[in-house]
Amino acid sequence: MPADITVERKWSSKAGFLFASIGVAVGLGNLWRFPFVAGENGGAAFVAVYLAAVALIGIPLIVAELIIGRRGGQSAVGTMGRLVRERSASPFWKLIGVLSLLVPFFGLTYYAIVAGWTMDYFVQSLAGGFGDFNADLSKATNDKLQASPWRMIWSHTAFILVTIYIVRRGLNDGLEPATKIMLPALFVLLLILVVYAMANGDGAAALDFLFALEFSKITPRVVFMALGQAFFSLAIGVGAMITYAAYGPKVTDLGKSAGLIAGADTAVALLAGLAIFPIVFAAGLSPSEGPDLLFVAMPVAFGNMPIGWFFAPLFFLLLFVAALTSSIGMLEPVVAWAEEHKGWERRRSSLVIGGLAWLIGLSAILSFSVWQDVKLLGFLPMFEDFNIFRTIDFFVANLMLPINGLLIALFTGWVLTREEVRSELAAAGRLIFTYFRFTVRYLAPAVILIILLANLLG
Repeated sequence: MPADITVERKWSSKAGFLFASIGVAVGLGNLWRFPFVAGENGGAAFVAVYLAAVALIGIPLIVAELIIGRRGGQSAVGTMGRLVRERSASPFWKLIGVLSLLVPFFGLTYYAIVAGWTMDYFVQSLAGGFGDFNADLSKATNDKLQASPWRMIWSHTAFILVTIYIVRRGLNDGLEPATKIMLPALFVLLLILVVYAMANGDGAAALDFLFALEFSKITPRVVFMALGQAFFSLAIGVGAMITYAAYGPKVTDLGKSAGLIAGADTAVALLAGLAIFPIVFAAGLSPSEGPDLLFVAMPVAFGNMPIGWFFAPLFFLLLFVAALTSSIGMLEPVVAWAEEHKGWERRRSSLVIGGLAWLIGLSAILSFSVWQDVKLLGFLPMFEDFNIFRTIDFFVANLMLPINGLLIALFTGWVLTREEVRSELAAAGRLIFTYFRFTVRYLAPAVILIILLANLLG
């Protein structure tokens, strides 16, 4: 098949584009990662820097991705190929397109594993809840799950199959209706949980922890972690925004759209904190439980609170919905590329690519149990303790994601002309446009380089 096959894909409305784009950003990064990273890094100090990072750097980078996608009008690979040819730019910039396939594909391979845990815990909560759970029992329950490859395989498989089913139905029959249903449902579930947590937990302690800022607690580590979380949570560098922007509509105000995407994503993260920390404090648990905060601390809290048996399933259903809105945004860019460059029919490409992600995910699942001693890069000092799961996670989240974000900023700032960028941001005032150009040219690249260096140095 020849390259650059034209495949017609268009959102039916501006709302469809926004719902899908918000869905990509809103996921486990908000509901799983944000609370535990905030808990480990001083609460309010972290939140303050995080909000500043989203507003000052995150939104301009989302705009940059949307500009690239809309000007290219194809899959990420096709878009970069077109833009490079039209500007006689270095073929090096095509790396953006390649990374915009590799990041979501390999991200899905292990993201679906954690998403599968939400399904497993949802079933557990329906089967009897977490009555009288204590910290030791909850930790043992989580360890038992991770030591059981068959339990993890069924949940991983089920999650991938749901993702494939939605994506294979196409843009207007799959992605749009799915996100239009799931996102409002997610917000409703989250608000219900916030009301429950504030009424039955220690709401005052949670508000103080999240919003009572003490400037002395803003340390270099807090700044670094907040910047990294902002990039991770907003799905910057994943490539889905490039793909979704290519589907139109042209009348969309990209600056306003980026603000809505970032605003909705940030709201979910803050609401997640308000749903989780009141329960954590009421149960006498530490907010700095780390990655185990949701899967170890929260079952203890629900098991020892009034009608926790009812709200525990809602909580893990919320996590599942949030994970699904992101996973379909991970599979779609790769499926779009297969349609466009391989001439594959959507149903075939969804099944093949989703199946490959599932297969690679199996190796990451086994690394929790029977392959726990397999260290792919164990000959390197930095990776001597990394199992397969951690290795994939490190390369995707700590290397490829920020590198792609860096390249996107530089391409928008230095390769696209001022007039091209200005035409895409016609509604922006002069001051905002000037700040955007400064950010993508200088500020964002400098910040991303610092994050990359910190990641490599551990």
